[in-house]
Amino acid sequence: QAHMVESGGKFAQAGGSLRLSCTPSGRDLIIYANDVMGWFRQAPGKEREFVAGVTWRNNKKYYADSVKGRFTISRVAAENTVYLQMSSLKPEDAAVYYCARNSDAYTWSDGSKYTDWGQGTQVTVSS
Repeated sequence: QAHMVESGGKFAQAGGSLRLSCTPSGRDLIIYANDVMGWFRQAPGKEREFVAGVTWRNNKKYYADSVKGRFTISRVAAENTVYLQMSSLKPEDAAVYYCARNSDAYTWSDGSKYTDWGQGTQVTVSS
């Protein structure tokens, strides 16, 4: 079954930067114009939380308050790829980061509305 594939997670120092990437696993997973692509994260012992989202058609962006001003989501339609540029990393940013697709752009923060979840990529931040 097709799904999203995340990459770019690694160890970083607090205050550092990382860039995550997300792309479909195969040609049978299509990102449609009305979709919103989202990044979520889950730390050990915590629930999965919304991080950032971007609408595919008009590039409208949404962020969790905890990452505003530090993270930037972007998408390159021609590459079918979504990026998450993370800067000024904090230890509390450490988590497994997931990418997924949602056909309802109005529910951009609701993880239950997303599909095609990837396996995630681990981000570790050391203080």
